[in-house]
Amino acid sequence: MRDDDTIKRWTAKSKATVAMEIFKGKTTATEVARQYDHTFSEA
Repeated sequence: MRDDDTIKRWTAKSKATVAMEIFKGKTTATEVARQYDHTFSEA
């Protein structure tokens, strides 16, 4: 994923990437919410 802070869009591709990281146990929904400044429900 891109680390460009000027782009804040939550695209289908980025959602899928994060979802796979959560499913694989590489991260948690809480960590995703913190990292991308989203709410827990968005993660």
